[in-house]
Amino acid sequence: MKIYNTLTKQKEEFVPLVPGKVSMYVCGPTVYNLIHIGNARPMIVFDTARRYMEHRGYEVNYVSNFTDVDDKIIKKAMEEGVTAEEISQRYIEECKKDMQGMNVRPATTHPQATQEIDGMIEMIQTLIDKGFAYVAEDGTVYFRTRKFKEYGKLSHKNLDDLRGGNRSLLVTGEEQKEDPLDFVLWKPKKEGEPFWESPWCKGRPGWHIECSVMAKKYLGEEIDIHAGGEDLIFPHHENEIAQSECCNGKIFARYWMHNGFLNIDNRKMSKSLGNFFTVREIAERYDLQVLRFFMLSAHYRSPLNFSAELMEASANGLERIVTAVENLKFLSANAQTAEMTEAETQETASLSEYEKKFDEAMDDDFNTADAISAIFELVKYANTNVSTESSRAFADAVKNKITELADILGLIVEKKEEVLDSEIEALIEERQAARKAKNFARADEIRDILLKQGIVLKDTREGVKWERA
Repeated sequence: MKIYNTLTKQKEEFVPLVPGKVSMYVCGPTVYNLIHIGNARPMIVFDTARRYMEHRGYEVNYVSNFTDVDDKIIKKAMEEGVTAEEISQRYIEECKKDMQGMNVRPATTHPQATQEIDGMIEMIQTLIDKGFAYVAEDGTVYFRTRKFKEYGKLSHKNLDDLRGGNRSLLVTGEEQKEDPLDFVLWKPKKEGEPFWESPWCKGRPGWHIECSVMAKKYLGEEIDIHAGGEDLIFPHHENEIAQSECCNGKIFARYWMHNGFLNIDNRKMSKSLGNFFTVREIAERYDLQVLRFFMLSAHYRSPLNFSAELMEASANGLERIVTAVENLKFLSANAQTAEMTEAETQETASLSEYEKKFDEAMDDDFNTADAISAIFELVKYANTNVSTESSRAFADAVKNKITELADILGLIVEKKEEVLDSEIEALIEERQAARKAKNFARADEIRDILLKQGIVLKDTREGVKWERA
């Protein structure tokens, strides 16, 4: 299995620190509002990477945090006249609902920054003791960026170029810094803000130190994979490396994975442009499985353009797979024979070829677009080779292979069994009896009654099939 490593700018064979185990940290959302579809992309793609690694037999310790102390959270709390904790807890719960809708599995651990303050104070103190950090007069603690000789190795930025550019990359508060590029580890509280006691001042942690501490606590000083959106490469992930490696004296993460940007109709998503969509808004128009299918239809490192046309195409693509699975279930339920014929047994060997194509795609830096293509090939095979003459075992084998591969991508393609109430079941039976008695007027009348209740009947050679309108 090869992974593109942002650190080295090349694909590398994945070799975990501990054979058979993977430690993976993914930066989660700042919880001050409903998550938007830009937040959804890393959730979906790295959940899929995790699922595939588990399919390959790895035991994955997957940690994804919630940033629950931040200027935006505090601003929202002040606007509503509630505590920052109330805001963050509200939107953590809402985020979990959206994740469930997208079939994003809960992380092994979902740490919250505010619950890890002691660890942050401890790491900051270690950095001060080692000379990598210093305390300003007002109690702010800064990291000495130039003291870490490898600073810039992830973003491939040069410190002198950053200084010379003198752009927004330079953080405020320069008058009390030793160097304009030094960044904050701890900052004093402002009026009305939540704060914690520390050796330096009453205040709260800087954003970057939070992830360094949570990764260390739940995964260890050295981890296999650190992931997030490409907008986090600099300065967030660069600063995490500096803090963690200076504190622990070890390489922080072996592989760095970053997903590409999401654009809306070829423009950057922003509230001012009116093209800002939350996951909840998308759910009003589409099943969130369609959103997941859409996100996986392109390679995770590629920029992805969101549009109504592409979502419709994704809805149609997913429906093709779902319809094939439904058809296979129907053929299985109505099969004349249970056991496979010798010819069918030989045919099932070809199913492994589709799985091999799927695995080859995913082994190549999680190429979900090609993996979906392999599933479509399998769907085509199913539509061509499984018929009313097929055995139940053969129809089930093909169906199970499609659902198994789709499940690795987190795509739910098997509809839940719907139980009709007894009145509808009785009407379907009455209609069958009416048809047998050649009372076609009554049979048509029953069909119309069911149609008004949203039940569409299809008469086939194998019997009556129904579906919701």
